[in-house]
Amino acid sequence: MKNNNIILIGFMGVGKGTVARALVKESNMYSIDTDDLIESMENRRIKKIFSQDGEPYFRNLEKKTALWLESNVQNTIISTGGGFYKQENLQNIGLVIYLKSSFEGILKRIKKAPNAKNKLKKRPLLKNKKEALKLYNTRSPEYEKVANIVIDVENRDLQIIVKEILGKLNENN
Repeated sequence: MKNNNIILIGFMGVGKGTVARALVKESNMYSIDTDDLIESMENRRIKKIFSQDGEPYFRNLEKKTALWLESNVQNTIISTGGGFYKQENLQNIGLVIYLKSSFEGILKRIKKAPNAKNKLKKRPLLKNKKEALKLYNTRSPEYEKVANIVIDVENRDLQIIVKEILGKLNENN
């Protein structure tokens, strides 16, 4: 795989960061989060970027981040924001793994999280459930299209998900 990177994509709240941290413990890889990179670059939270400069500005920051990842990052598990999958150079960055779950499963997961209120606050696009569902329905088939590997994460134990990903990675090498 290119640059020996793994890119985790999927809808917001599906558990990309959680899976990335668990994968790091089972591998000799590093982990970074595209939203964290953008927040560091801008010195402000995603929510603030959206409210102050809008979504197009944020998507441009994602593009800048994707280009940087392609030329500078290796041997890393990259967890991404929900819309990051649209980057044209995704396949040049690494192997793309789509973490798949139903919309209801994602909402259940977020509500179960220890800091559920914060998790919902951090996601500006989840404020309106009807709009979020529409976005989910638009993005789901697009995630499938760009993914090299699809992993069903709904109601599954984290260790089982990690084992499945590691197994699939061994098949691809």
